[in-house]
Amino acid sequence: MLAMKPGHSIDTRMGGQHTAFIHPARGDLIMRILIYSARPHDDHFLTARFRQSGHEVTSRAESLCPDTADMASGAEVVCSFVNDQLDATVLGKLRQLGVRLILQRAAGIDNIDLATAHQLGFTVAHAPAYSPWAVAEHATALLLALNRHIPTAWQQVQRGNYLLDGLLGFDLHDKTALIVGLGRIGHCFARIMQGFGCHVLAYDPMLPVDQRLPGIEFGELADLWPRADVVSLHAPLLPATRHMVDARLLATSRPGMLLINTGRGALVDTRALIDSLSAGRPGGYAADVYENEKPLFFHDCSDHPHQDPLLDELLRLPNVLMTPHQAFFTREALEGIASAMEQALTAWQAGKPAPGILHA
Repeated sequence: MLAMKPGHSIDTRMGGQHTAFIHPARGDLIMRILIYSARPHDDHFLTARFRQSGHEVTSRAESLCPDTADMASGAEVVCSFVNDQLDATVLGKLRQLGVRLILQRAAGIDNIDLATAHQLGFTVAHAPAYSPWAVAEHATALLLALNRHIPTAWQQVQRGNYLLDGLLGFDLHDKTALIVGLGRIGHCFARIMQGFGCHVLAYDPMLPVDQRLPGIEFGELADLWPRADVVSLHAPLLPATRHMVDARLLATSRPGMLLINTGRGALVDTRALIDSLSAGRPGGYAADVYENEKPLFFHDCSDHPHQDPLLDELLRLPNVLMTPHQAFFTREALEGIASAMEQALTAWQAGKPAPGILHA
């Protein structure tokens, strides 16, 4: 960064369209930040934190897409979320407006065209390490609720039905749990399953041998899948992992196996999943994600029902449980995300590396 006196300004836009200012008390650069897809919790945790640091922050409920990119006019920094669109078209518009830094307030970055972002000179940062326990614990909650039929039991009790018919589950103790993806969240889920007394299997071809947890058996996915009573997906969405859970793999599931997905919806071929669930392999599916969730999740669609026949068909199945991408939604995780975003911004301003900065 250029050395400047407090109160002076420096041109930060192509063409000299506007300026950013030095905070007169602290002497650091005040940035103009636009938060897309903002919800009340973003204002409470993220906007407040940026403003405490003296930055100018605007939050918009609209998602980032070609039609809303112009809202970033006047901002140097855009803060995006998982269902915002940051493809070549949107990135080109943002760059013309003078945006230089993209802060993705999530771990996943599959909605960002990183190659184009790099070519256009953006710095992209995400939140790689916010509370992995939040997601792992939610995956556990989904597993327990699905296995012990908690939603069905609650509905029956509300109707005055106290029978146990249809509520039979199984002990997790001494069962076999397969974890697909042993990153931070996968590691946390593995420890939880070990705490239940499960035998834990894992598939992660990218994990170095020296980072493997003790007591976990590693192998190839096709070999491990048929042995599992529980499978939990924690892999990132990449070209190689899209629809990795397909009809062929699902057909090898143990009868009654429970599949949990808090990773990405498109890890699973939903059409194949519906057909397999109807045939009893696997025995149930609980997910916090859906491969076509973008126009639905984080929106209230109760007054204008969605037009997604595939999702309707999935939700009609009695052995399916879904939540609206809320696994990350804990106080600790939101505080961690806000901290990661502020740290990335501060490091970028100083021209220094930070854990969440992907490239400059």
